[in-house]
Amino acid sequence: MPTVTYVEINGTRHTVEAENDLSLMEVALNSSVPGIDGDCGGAAACGTCHIYIDAAWIDKTGPAADGIEKDMLEFAEHSNESSRLACQVKLSEELNGLVVHLPLAQH
Repeated sequence: MPTVTYVEINGTRHTVEAENDLSLMEVALNSSVPGIDGDCGGAAACGTCHIYIDAAWIDKTGPAADGIEKDMLEFAEHSNESSRLACQVKLSEELNGLVVHLPLAQH
């Protein structure tokens, strides 16, 4: 079972275990991680699950997908090259230990 750590803007860390094939948004919601709302239910249509992938993990998660994810991130406050929508990143054993950061706008 992979673990993922969500880091709030104030440095508070939430490390949770998750099942493979769940999205980072689903894991955050199931674990009551603050700052991830997932208002659209994972359809990549709202941006309320915007996260920053820790630099050490970007190669493993990959960049935002062309199309709807990239389009939605254009509207996210302080979006950058490490930005992803948590609903679009699926957990796997390869991502065990993943660290993601929550943006100030979702504090």
